[in-house]
Amino acid sequence: MIVGIDLGTTHSLIGRIEAGRPRLAKGEDGSTLIPSVVTFVPGEPEPVVGSQAKVLRSQFPATTFYSSKRFIGLGLCDVARWIDVLPFDFSESNDQIVLFKAQSRTLTPSAIAAYVLRNLKSLAEAQFGETVTKAVVTVPAYFNDAQRQATKLAGELANLEIVRIINEPTAACLAYGLEKKNLGHVAVFDLGGGTFDISILRAVDGVFEVLATQGDTALGGDDMDLAIVDALRPELCAQWGTHWARAPEARTAALTAAETLKKALTDFESAEFSLTCEGKTFKRQVTRTQFNQWITPLMEKLEGPCLGCLKDSGLNASQITDVILVGGSTRVPLVRSHVSSLFGRDPICTINPDEVVALGAAVQANILSGQEGGMTGDMLLLDVIPLSLGIETLGGVVSKIVHRNSTIPVSASQTFTTHVDGQVSVDIHVLQGERELVSGNRSLARFQLKGIPPLPAGVPKIEVEFIIDANGILNVRAMELRTGTRAAVTVNPTFGLSDETVEQMLSDAFELAESDFNTRFLLEARTEADGILRATRKSLEKDALTSDLERSKILAAIGELEEAMSSEDRQFLKSKIEALNQATQGLAENLLNAAVREALQTNQPPNQTEGSL
Repeated sequence: MIVGIDLGTTHSLIGRIEAGRPRLAKGEDGSTLIPSVVTFVPGEPEPVVGSQAKVLRSQFPATTFYSSKRFIGLGLCDVARWIDVLPFDFSESNDQIVLFKAQSRTLTPSAIAAYVLRNLKSLAEAQFGETVTKAVVTVPAYFNDAQRQATKLAGELANLEIVRIINEPTAACLAYGLEKKNLGHVAVFDLGGGTFDISILRAVDGVFEVLATQGDTALGGDDMDLAIVDALRPELCAQWGTHWARAPEARTAALTAAETLKKALTDFESAEFSLTCEGKTFKRQVTRTQFNQWITPLMEKLEGPCLGCLKDSGLNASQITDVILVGGSTRVPLVRSHVSSLFGRDPICTINPDEVVALGAAVQANILSGQEGGMTGDMLLLDVIPLSLGIETLGGVVSKIVHRNSTIPVSASQTFTTHVDGQVSVDIHVLQGERELVSGNRSLARFQLKGIPPLPAGVPKIEVEFIIDANGILNVRAMELRTGTRAAVTVNPTFGLSDETVEQMLSDAFELAESDFNTRFLLEARTEADGILRATRKSLEKDALTSDLERSKILAAIGELEEAMSSEDRQFLKSKIEALNQATQGLAENLLNAAVREALQTNQPPNQTEGSL
């Protein structure tokens, strides 16, 4: 049995397909929504997990961990805004991973997620009557490599093999059976407790292809709760004093009361915010109109990714045939009306938005277990990567090997060569981002390919291959083709990027594109000039046929090109490169004739060169 798991920020779910129908396990309270909450009770060896932990949250705020999915695979710099909001303590490991402190224990977000997964596993085994060892787990489409790796690590810690990681929006399409469409464009709007994703997929005869995806890994229902608390903070401080907000118990109780109010305002035009803390009670009637005003800035943050995703997909809103709502936060009326206005149509929400991703994961699990019958049908899933991937090449520029929004799983390769005679190793610097220069992108990993034959520059052939598996995990391989010497790395960066940073990277790539390209062209021209100068000097040393007059012209052109190397004017530099090329025509003919004679004698073709590392 392979189960499907929606490992959520606020709640998690686990399910399977039985006789062609989905079945979700239930928690102790009878709900399929299992709180993603872990409480360490003083004196107890093992933590309390799930609905009981949520009850204990106000009693043990400093050792109750929730919303940990927000922090998985990230560093403190990515989650600074939450450090003063949440009641538990944060720290950072030597490799910059976020850590939580629970009494004498120090735990990573992956470890907290592992407790949640163990709890789900136990519930499923008790209710399904089988041992659970394998699972399909969903993640936000915008999760980067570090966050996906950290999710797989959580599975390992829970003794659960994660056989596939799929994006939450893709799982939603499976749950709705949209593979039955002959042709359609689907927008999946997923707003959960802590993350937001928007993906646009094309469905053609049972094939799902993700055209584009954007999102915000730090935007969700938790932010609505925080907006309520922030709006009422002046009144609370006026009544209780400013010190109340600094107490962990008070912050936890306030956020819990805000969540209760938010849910009530989903169904009613007004509701009461009631907060009891330290024997004092604060009550305030709140209307839905007021709530809408408080969360309007959050609605505005949803708009950018939606419009950006449409642009990336090459579609406009009128071409979207279906809009699916996913995540409990899409129940908020203002969210639904905002989605309708963005896409010009009412969204589909016939399946419980809290359960739709878990149901889709169960469908995918059913497919992988070889039981394609029932509701699954025959279908193919094609996800995409959110940011381009490449390596650093000579001059500090980026050679992109896998481009943004490429369908995964995917493999791509390029061939490079050396720049210096006798070079026996090359450094491979793996980068992520859209900028043309190394300095504007994110460094993922570095490794070295050694054992290259000490040949002249341009002769070794070094193939660099990027392989991205179905889980979105990146493997990079480098091989010297003549000898078969290999080196490889699985990208496991120490911390990820906040979505604000990712969005800023995309924005910078667009706004600074002209400047970046001009700088890149200048660096490439300097690299070209440096290579030509090396080759020309080397050729002059070997050649004995060039006249003294031609040699003096070449030396003069070399001097002019060397001076032009410091110029910021690319066209001027190119003109000096061309001048040297013109001056060395006779020299080139002599060398070509010599190369042809040598090739005829050895029955080997002249060497060719590629891009340099």
